[in-house]
Amino acid sequence: MSEHKVVSWKVYLAVFAALCALTVITVEVTGHDFGPFNLVVALAVAVTKATLVVLYFMHARYSPKLTGIVIASSLAFLVILVFLILTDYLTRPWPLVAAG
Repeated sequence: MSEHKVVSWKVYLAVFAALCALTVITVEVTGHDFGPFNLVVALAVAVTKATLVVLYFMHARYSPKLTGIVIASSLAFLVILVFLILTDYLTRPWPLVAAG
């Protein structure tokens, strides 16, 4: 049997504080115009928050290696799906016109 890692409540409190701070940053970012980097900034904050949730609240940080492999393969599959969607999106004629 593998032993379970006992995480201190201080770690959970720090992660919660970081998530609260990132939520405030998310709200503040929506009020600013970063030009072409709007999506990049929003996704950076969202990915950071999602990473904290997965690592600490879903206990992936202290899980076996197989859990990391499953997470990595899921992310790889997501990247493949996004790539396929973008190839379809970028090959469409622009501007789109209604048929008929």
